[in-house]
Amino acid sequence: MRIVVAPDKFKGSLSARQVARAIAAGLLAGDPGLNVAELPVADGGDGTLTAALAAGFERVPVTAEGPVGEPVESALGMRARDGGGRARTRSGGVAVVELADVDGLQRLPGGVLAPLEASTFGLGQLIGSALDRGASTIVLGVGGSASTDGGAGMMQALGVRLLDAAGADLGRGGAALADLASVDMSGLDPRLADVTVLVASDVDNPLLGSTGAAAVFGPQKGATGEQVVQLDRALARWAALTAEATGRDVAGSPGAGSAGGTGFAALAYLHAAQCPGIDLVLELIGLDAALDRADLVITGEGSLDAQSLRGKAPVGVARAAGRLGVPVVAVAGHCLLTLDELADAGLRAAYSLSALEPNLAVSMRDAPRLLAQVGEMIASQLTCVPLSDLFPLRQPTGDGA
Repeated sequence: MRIVVAPDKFKGSLSARQVARAIAAGLLAGDPGLNVAELPVADGGDGTLTAALAAGFERVPVTAEGPVGEPVESALGMRARDGGGRARTRSGGVAVVELADVDGLQRLPGGVLAPLEASTFGLGQLIGSALDRGASTIVLGVGGSASTDGGAGMMQALGVRLLDAAGADLGRGGAALADLASVDMSGLDPRLADVTVLVASDVDNPLLGSTGAAAVFGPQKGATGEQVVQLDRALARWAALTAEATGRDVAGSPGAGSAGGTGFAALAYLHAAQCPGIDLVLELIGLDAALDRADLVITGEGSLDAQSLRGKAPVGVARAAGRLGVPVVAVAGHCLLTLDELADAGLRAAYSLSALEPNLAVSMRDAPRLLAQVGEMIASQLTCVPLSDLFPLRQPTGDGA
């Protein structure tokens, strides 16, 4: 029996690769004769680079500027040539760039939030490194950002000059955009004209206003109510002068508010296309090919809940496998979905670590052992009961049972 283990990370506990390894170890402990393939996944946010590397992309180390200016050791995921058959990528080199790995919340020194000063400059440096490596398609995973700078730092790193009334270059961060007087695009890296940029994001917020980047996501990055207003005004100035410079008014476009407005700059300056994060990642890592002749898929994440139904990795995996007729079960730290919700999402069953260890702190600490225990349990069940009986296709009844 061939089983594909394709989980997302268990946030705060294990990376997707560690989760996959633990489940696979349990499966093989339960039945050494199983054919188990590990394929960690992500939904376009943090973990996207890890998923790409696990799928065979080359890791290219890059030193870049962190969210508040300190150097950080980040990386690109590079594939020399596209494997063919992927409609959204060109035939040249493909680069995967993860914002969280260079300018994300996890990169803030000491975890101290910097809502006004944090920048995406390092993300632009990674894009420049991808261009240096000959990338013709660049995939931006933009979840987990520490900044609300509208992608201005990214564009500064790529050669766009942002000038104040005296003609001096602006500093970093969203607050600095309040002093923006003009945008000079003459130094924009010309190689970008020949590159396809894909933004992996499920966020449909605009840049400005009550549902915009500052109002919705600013507080998560430490912005007070007063700072949210300050940032929104600064972003409005950035948007107006960007429209003048580029001829593209995209501030109201769905997704412009993603990653503190990074989506806005990608749309306006890089002519990027926005794609559902999980769909794009699964395409990049070759899930369909991995499912060839698969009998079962095991996916999962830390919490299976209402948010999972809105484009998170386990549901994306289930839908992709469902199109090929491969049954899917999930493993989670805890599961808050009803049987009908699981069935609607294409999941035949869900195993919860909280059923084995109710204490959350202990469950997170011992997640590798508990995941292996679940894997061994599944393997043991498979040796006793036919797959179709163990995980029957269940139609939702609508009664919430």
